[in-house]
Amino acid sequence: MSENPKIAEEIKKMEYEPLEPIEKKLIFYSILTGVVLLGILVAISYIFFPTV
Repeated sequence: MSENPKIAEEIKKMEYEPLEPIEKKLIFYSILTGVVLLGILVAISYIFFPTV
């Protein structure tokens, strides 16, 4: 059985591929959705579970 290639070696062999514009938009909207939902959850926690 041959030795399995190391992940680091395989990554070094890969060519650089820039992100497509649609990929950049998807990343942006995913992060934006996460931040908005986090803000909503924080607001709900302050409204329904106020600190004493």
